[in-house]
Amino acid sequence: MLRRFLCVTAALGAALFVQAASSQSLPAGLTRVQSVEGITEYRLANGLQLLLIPDDSKPTTTVNMTYHVGSRQENYGETGMAHLLEHLMFKGTPTHRTVLGEFTKRGLAANGSTWFDRTNYFASFSTNDDNLTWYLDWQADAMVNSFIARKDLDTEMTVVRNEMEMGENSPDRILFEKTLATMYQWHNYGKNTIGARTDVENVDIPRLQAFYHQYYQPDNATLIVAGKFNPTKVLAQVVRSFGKIKKPTRKLPVQYTLDPVQDGERSITLRRVGGVPLLLAGYHVTPAAHPDFAAIEVLDLIMGDTPAGRLHKRLTAKQLAAGTYAFAQGLASRSSAPSSRRGRRSSRRVPRCWPPSNPWPASPSRQKNSNVPRPNGRRTGSRLSPTPRRWAWP
Repeated sequence: MLRRFLCVTAALGAALFVQAASSQSLPAGLTRVQSVEGITEYRLANGLQLLLIPDDSKPTTTVNMTYHVGSRQENYGETGMAHLLEHLMFKGTPTHRTVLGEFTKRGLAANGSTWFDRTNYFASFSTNDDNLTWYLDWQADAMVNSFIARKDLDTEMTVVRNEMEMGENSPDRILFEKTLATMYQWHNYGKNTIGARTDVENVDIPRLQAFYHQYYQPDNATLIVAGKFNPTKVLAQVVRSFGKIKKPTRKLPVQYTLDPVQDGERSITLRRVGGVPLLLAGYHVTPAAHPDFAAIEVLDLIMGDTPAGRLHKRLTAKQLAAGTYAFAQGLASRSSAPSSRRGRRSSRRVPRCWPPSNPWPASPSRQKNSNVPRPNGRRTGSRLSPTPRRWAWP
């Protein structure tokens, strides 16, 4: 009886919380959209999407600003622009000239990252209203007033080149890059996010500024505040910082290029000096927003977990591979689910663990060996992760 009473009380408390949240007076220009499992969505009049995720059990506050633009939006000659903007955003604005210095002074763990569909900027810090206010003010200012100047690009170019060379010297990254280029013939998912060296080194500043002004707008951004904070104060501060930005009148270009249905297995062989043999298999899967994508993530976990995964037991545990891993890329368009193994000896045959004729084996029983290593029909992995760290550009 006590257990039932507690359950009813908890449910009633949740209902009262939702009702109170929906009936609270919001600052002008802010609309409450919906609340799902502790996450409340708001929308500013200028189009900015705001997600609040309060959690008083955390001693910290995390703020994440995501712009819905990445390498997927880049045109001919523009490869690497989304990544360059990520670097230049930290060079400041007329009113925030020492951004990196402020991070250090305030003890913020802050950074940014760029990928195919998004560019995000984030900061975590011990709960502090002053730091939260400063960071929100900077994000609002940087959205429309960042310098994006040639002098800043010249000083930052050495950092970008260093990232390029790190990728060029990584067997995993290079194999991943060449595999995506084979999987996608027309879509920009087949191009490396960091861009072509010639595009990056010869980027036209007015063209880069136009890219910035087109996509860094409130109607193309999502602001997330999570952890310990006062929701009422945050709502008021977000309106003060971002509400004054006008809603853009431009319309974002509609992207309609998609690769046709693949008409057969594709393979690529990459030979480089040194290192150990690697095998990467990629599969086209549904976009991240598709209901079936959850099953893809579960499948990666069942097949590739360490040490319980079927593939770890059949490859790594039996010393057919030095290690395996798998992940599903949650992308906006039809995406891919690469998996890989790091081999011990290139002369050893690799067992076909997941043949096309039996895509979901009832048990990890031994299958016939394949004399020719081919990506199709081989699924290896050891962790569930949206993007392996060594492939994510800082």
